[in-house]
Amino acid sequence: MKLYDTIIIGAGAAGLTAAIYTCRKKMSTLVLSSDIGGQTNLTNHIENYPGVDACPGPDLMKKFEEQAKLFGAEIILSKATKIEKKKDEFIVFAGDNTYETKTLILAFGKVHKSLNIPGEEKFFGRGVSTCATCDAPLFKNKIAAVIGGGNAAVEAALELSAIAKKVYLVHRRDKFRADEISVEKVRSDRKIELVLSNIPFEIKGDKFVKSLIVQNANTKEQKELLVDGVFVEIGYELDTGIVKHLVKLTDKNEIITDRAGKTSDSAIFAAGDVSITPFKQTVISAGEGAVAALSCHRYLTSGKESSLDWGK
Repeated sequence: MKLYDTIIIGAGAAGLTAAIYTCRKKMSTLVLSSDIGGQTNLTNHIENYPGVDACPGPDLMKKFEEQAKLFGAEIILSKATKIEKKKDEFIVFAGDNTYETKTLILAFGKVHKSLNIPGEEKFFGRGVSTCATCDAPLFKNKIAAVIGGGNAAVEAALELSAIAKKVYLVHRRDKFRADEISVEKVRSDRKIELVLSNIPFEIKGDKFVKSLIVQNANTKEQKELLVDGVFVEIGYELDTGIVKHLVKLTDKNEIITDRAGKTSDSAIFAAGDVSITPFKQTVISAGEGAVAALSCHRYLTSGKESSLDWGK
């Protein structure tokens, strides 16, 4: 089995930037991730990334990916599910495969909260989506349901309304948490039907989504909405369970790092939304990815107990 210099878990702004820097340092680098782009994919208009004209998030992340591959990064679309430490090495489990590495860079950011209802996992990628910005174009002249009551859900409904034939906005309460100005736009949009005080109960279909069963939160009465897609927009969470036995975490499950991106384990580094950075922004994640990569290289080349001299 190949022993990598580093395995980067996550392929958002932090992970892909880290890969660019590790590869430029001639470190053998594997990037493991369930997707490419991370949270940046969820915005259709980025205008504050320095040196880059306003563009959709997925377009920006595609450039990150291409640059990482140009310098030699190996990228495998597979979710890391378990990590074991064996002496001075780590074994990462992903899918049916295992990978060995000298160091780890954790950059897997936040993950979408799940509905945890029948059909959600079965139809993921076949009508169930967590990214309206990415997948809304697939629902031109079709019917879609959006689940949630915050800004992400309301904005997803509005985005879909411009493309889809009809949009159901399903929320478990009778009031929204989203900004009132956005809620007003939703209420005045004739293509959006509000399904309030209803809880998603089941997603049905054959090869693709065909309907969504919702249950009234008060009466428990169920009804079926005929839809071609379901967009889950109920927020995010940090899922750091696979590393909780390796590094120290905050009470919010963020990985504790110093300003060099080092964790409580000298061979593990972290960057981006998964770390304790207070500002979850693409440009900050990219910068932290670069720092983590350079710290990782310093660790491998200068000894396990080396530290960065920030005075130089």
